[in-house]
Amino acid sequence: MNYTPWAIRAGTNTVDGIVAVPLLVAGEFIDTPGAPRLIAVAAGVLSMVLFAYNRWYLAGRTGQSWGRKLFGVRLVGDRTGRPVGVGRAALRDVAHSLDVAVCYLGYLLPLVAAKRQTIADMVCRTVVVSDLPERAESRA
Repeated sequence: MNYTPWAIRAGTNTVDGIVAVPLLVAGEFIDTPGAPRLIAVAAGVLSMVLFAYNRWYLAGRTGQSWGRKLFGVRLVGDRTGRPVGVGRAALRDVAHSLDVAVCYLGYLLPLVAAKRQTIADMVCRTVVVSDLPERAESRA
C-alpha cells in the first residue's frame, strides 16, 4: 500500500475541519441579543450533521471524506485495503482523543511510523493510502 505522507494527512483534516466552520460562525453572528437562539442552535446541529456525514458516512462507505477526495487519498482497513464502514470511521474519530491525550504527539506519529499511522489508526486498524499508483522506486 502507498501510505499517505503526514503533510497530506494534515491537509485533508484541515479541509474536513473547515467544512463545518462557516455554519458555526454564522450561528454565533446570528446569536445576538434579541435574535432567536433557535437559529444558532440549528446552525450548530447542521454543522455537526455535515461533519458526521463527511467524516463518518462518506469516509466509512467510500474511504474518502471531502478533504481526502480533494487530496486523492482514502481511509481503509490496514488488513483489507477496503473502506472501514461508518461505525469504524466514527470510532476512529473518537479514538483521536488518544492522540490528543499524549500532548498531541499521536498526530505526529505518522512522521515516524512504518504505516504512517496515528494512535487512533493503530487502535482501529486503519491506514490512509494514496489513490495514485505506487512509483516503482518506492516498491524496491
